Amino acid sequence: MSVDHPYANRTAQHFDGIEFDEALIQKYNRQGPRYTSYPTALEFTPMADGMEADILKNRDATVPLSLYIHIPFCHHLCYYCGCNKIITKKNSDAGDYLTYLFKEIRHKKSVMPSGSRVKQLHLGGGTPTFLSDDELVELWEFLHAEFDFAPDGDYSIEVDPRELRPNTLQILRNLGFNRLSFGVQDLDETVQIAVNRVQSLDLITHVMSEATRLGYQSTNIDLIYGLPHQSIESMNATIREIIKLSPDRLSVFNYAHLPDRFVAQRRIRDEDLPSPSDKLAMFGNIITALSEAGYQYIGIDHFAKPSDTMAQAQRAGELHRNFQGYAILGECDLIGFGVSAISQIGAHITQNPTALADYQTAIRDDKLPAVKHIQSDAKDELRRHVIMNLLCHDYMNFGYLRERFGIEPTQVFADEIATLHDMAADGLVQIDQDGITILPKGRILGRNVAMVFDEYLSQKHAGRFSKVI
Repeated sequence: MSVDHPYANRTAQHFDGIEFDEALIQKYNRQGPRYTSYPTALEFTPMADGMEADILKNRDATVPLSLYIHIPFCHHLCYYCGCNKIITKKNSDAGDYLTYLFKEIRHKKSVMPSGSRVKQLHLGGGTPTFLSDDELVELWEFLHAEFDFAPDGDYSIEVDPRELRPNTLQILRNLGFNRLSFGVQDLDETVQIAVNRVQSLDLITHVMSEATRLGYQSTNIDLIYGLPHQSIESMNATIREIIKLSPDRLSVFNYAHLPDRFVAQRRIRDEDLPSPSDKLAMFGNIITALSEAGYQYIGIDHFAKPSDTMAQAQRAGELHRNFQGYAILGECDLIGFGVSAISQIGAHITQNPTALADYQTAIRDDKLPAVKHIQSDAKDELRRHVIMNLLCHDYMNFGYLRERFGIEPTQVFADEIATLHDMAADGLVQIDQDGITILPKGRILGRNVAMVFDEYLSQKHAGRFSKVI
């Protein structure tokens, strides 16, 4: 095994294996972060004046860029939603928003050192296709005038199938987008009505067919289990139809019902939700169905065809996680633009205001908008490396930690290793002289393994997370 890159092609067969053990999931299932960063967003502190400018000015220009553009608008309120979305019928609101967005982009670009190439772009929200086709073209052309884009980059957009115009997918493909993510959630009409997101199977089939015809490299479908009126049988029917559509990736999320925190969820009645045991059975059936259909379990609710770049990156030891979830280009600095957008630049994480009015005020006043900040230290970097490799590659290599960080991991993590002994006895992990491996029976519980190494996780965050399942 090469310590230089111990995660590369380590266990090609490992990622074909996943075991669903209900008793062990019940034993270890508890609330925890999704680790889109470490430290997590719960460690944000107020941003000092001038700090964002210093971070941007001092970033390493040799590091490529991943740009995230947040479009916070939706035409419809989905009742399961836990995001700060702005529901409006007027596209003119988005037009005004683009004016602010362009000003923020120019300001940040003026501060950053020149020379970096964009290798990744993602439009998220909200519903980015809330923008008109002309506005999408305007945004793309503006970004290309400001930045140097790699011709073979990863350029993606989240799509609400209900908001597409006849030529939107063709226009996006002509611009250079090569990856799509469709929000579906469930195909059962009763469930769709209960969450205020009604869209027919015919519509989903049409947009998937169009994406294939137009030559998009990868398509993702989002599903949610645990929604009101879902049953084991209805969820089985949904997953069967989705498999027929053959998306390259699937994100299958556990619905966390938190009406005290998210106003939209107050439209959902507790008595309409499936029981915890039914939810667990749904996820078990989803794993079985997708595995039998040939999908690779990536981790934290994500699946991909073995031919997809995400699955390839995992097998090659090159998968990463950031605020967009799993990422194939984790060597990039992530620069976020728009309301609530998060940036990850070296050891720094920043976030823009979550309220539109606050964001607009900052931009009108010619200020860089970030209001929250995390700066990690060497100890954070070590633990981030451990947590992210456990979640991305099911492995933590002792030799690599010795060489890269100059530590003896069996001593530094003696308490954590001792904590994992119960999981080892239950066959979830293997601990040996080379490192810690998450076994097929433990892959669903990867977050629980990672939590052992989180120094920030404590009672102060109780109730802030969803359970793993």
